[in-house]
Amino acid sequence: MVYDLGGGTFDVSVIEMGDGVQEVLATAGNNRLGGDDFDKRIMDYIVSTFKAEQGIDLSGDKMAMQRVKEAAEKAKIDLSGMTTANINLPFITADQTGPKHFETTLSRAKFNELTADLVEATMGPVRQALSDSGLDKSEINKVLMVGGSSRIPAVQEAVKNFMGTEPFKGINPDECVAIGAALQAGVLGGDVKGLLLLDVTPLSLGIETMGGVSTKVIERNTTIPTKKSQVFSTAADGQTSVEVHVLQGEREFAKDNKTLGVFHLDGIAPAPRGIPQIEVTFDIDANGIVHVSAKDLGTGKENNITITSNTNMSKEDIDKAVKEAESYAAEDKKRREVVDIRNNADQMIYQTEKTITDLGDKLSADEKSKIETAKDALKEALKGEDIDAIKAKQEELQKELYAVSEKVYKAAQEAQAAAGANPTGNPADAQPGANANNVYDADFTDVDDNNK
Repeated sequence: MVYDLGGGTFDVSVIEMGDGVQEVLATAGNNRLGGDDFDKRIMDYIVSTFKAEQGIDLSGDKMAMQRVKEAAEKAKIDLSGMTTANINLPFITADQTGPKHFETTLSRAKFNELTADLVEATMGPVRQALSDSGLDKSEINKVLMVGGSSRIPAVQEAVKNFMGTEPFKGINPDECVAIGAALQAGVLGGDVKGLLLLDVTPLSLGIETMGGVSTKVIERNTTIPTKKSQVFSTAADGQTSVEVHVLQGEREFAKDNKTLGVFHLDGIAPAPRGIPQIEVTFDIDANGIVHVSAKDLGTGKENNITITSNTNMSKEDIDKAVKEAESYAAEDKKRREVVDIRNNADQMIYQTEKTITDLGDKLSADEKSKIETAKDALKEALKGEDIDAIKAKQEELQKELYAVSEKVYKAAQEAQAAAGANPTGNPADAQPGANANNVYDADFTDVDDNNK
């Protein structure tokens, strides 16, 4: 695990290493948490202490606050190696009585008290990364501390307590990221051999489907390069074109996710809805470039779009998307269920109309009337927003369809039994007898076929 607490951001990555391959299993972080936040706590402490002592608020004095910021950062660094730090700011400001000075000693214990919630805030992404990787903390062999602020003793102690192991400190936390970036540049440029970094997709990728739903094709934290396909179909009879709306994000609905691109696949052979087979393929290469294609398996017609890294979301947007998905998870799930119910009801109406046509005169006028009535009731319910009413009408229609299906299959079984009892096709030849060597099973009735 790489625990990277930098100046302005915090990142955690779970990486599997071996045989020259570094595979990122999961990544998480907080783009609004870093060493600057720890400095800010010391700054606030200095300002509040000075105001209590002198009655002067330094927060409005830009020049004074710059000196306070420098002193706070120095104190933070000092407290990584010492238990106390001296903060001395002579001539920090002045009033009508003359110049004012500030001097105090900040203990490590006080610093830990001021920043305890910040240290705890780093544990959230750590838990998230572990969860996404599918690993238990006992399966992590080494924890690398990266970034200048990872030197803070309270941070190291928190990681040790959570992971149950001492963090590895055998690397320079200030230089290792730059060295790693240089190595990866060498790999991509072909100058470094025998080393491969397998990154992951930071957010899920998918397309918009019926009802404005976002259907994921590649899940978040999938190792790249990767290629995945999924088969979709048309939503209306005779549809000859489909719009492929490519999305990135974790929300259940297209409108809540980021649009990466839109393209059309034309030339689909006219057919009833649900019949055409449209294969949508997402192909992400090692550079993170996404290639999306849609192919009509019937006609062979194909179209595609390429999404470069320039159109990807920034790290800030990625973190925001993940947090929004978590906070709206329950609400999105409920809305998704409503859309699914409506889609299923619409599909049932379509299948009912098809069934009536297919069965034709096998249905009696009374049976057809009952099905039509139930179908029309479901259509009417779909015009409203009462989901319980839609479900109730759907169940009523389902009941009528089951009754008809049962009758049709029963008739088919009886027809098969009759055909088996009289293979010559002459009803006069089929007579009951006493020898039951050949028995045909149909509706639990034994038929003797040996006495002709």
